[in-house]
Amino acid sequence: MADAALERLARARGRDLRRAVGGQLLDLREERELSQREVGGSVGIDRSFLAKAEAGNANLTLGALAALATALGSEASVRLYPATGPRLRDHIQVRMIETLLDQLDPRWRARLEVPVYRPVRGVIDLVLVEAQAHEVVGGEAHSEIRRAERQLRWAAEKVDALPSATGWPWMEDEPRVGRMLLLRSTRAMHGLVESAPALFQAAYPAMTADAVACLTGATTPWPGAAIVWVDVRGSASRLLEGPPRGVPVGQ
Repeated sequence: MADAALERLARARGRDLRRAVGGQLLDLREERELSQREVGGSVGIDRSFLAKAEAGNANLTLGALAALATALGSEASVRLYPATGPRLRDHIQVRMIETLLDQLDPRWRARLEVPVYRPVRGVIDLVLVEAQAHEVVGGEAHSEIRRAERQLRWAAEKVDALPSATGWPWMEDEPRVGRMLLLRSTRAMHGLVESAPALFQAAYPAMTADAVACLTGATTPWPGAAIVWVDVRGSASRLLEGPPRGVPVGQ
């Protein structure tokens, strides 16, 4: 199941990337008042293929992208963003998100791997949308955290960039935006949060129990910014109703 979920996430990420590149090609071509036939013909690309590329339905090679950019008076650049890019790195993180989705109340709609573009560029692991209550929650999932301050700052910056996501705000009215940190319940993670309670409390001050209740059935508003814990043991996993024993944050 984890491999299948990773495959779905990879396909979604590829689709979003094709659409983003295609939209940029379309904007550049129309800005220069050129036809698809003119641009495609200048670099040996069929007009119908260019139309598919602009719609995000074609896989451009790097060579073709560079050629089209040159024809449009631009430069193509490909960068990877390890700091703010996709955070789903391992099967445990996928399991954690699947556990949350399995218990998620139907009033929430989930979007996985949502790209944002400005003021920072990155991908948010999970975005939950509740259109009736006008709420959006951006979530990051971590099975381990190596540099807490940096990770928490990146998470906040990416959620702040949600208005740049494609399709935002996914509802008629401007929503309230909240944040969620999905953590795996392990001794190491407990120790990390216990070692820097002020840092985590400042970033995610809401009670864990309130957040879990809101996600799983209660119609109360999302509490703002909260940590949600997932216990993963072998083939079993579950959301914890509150913080693990001894963890002061979220009590």
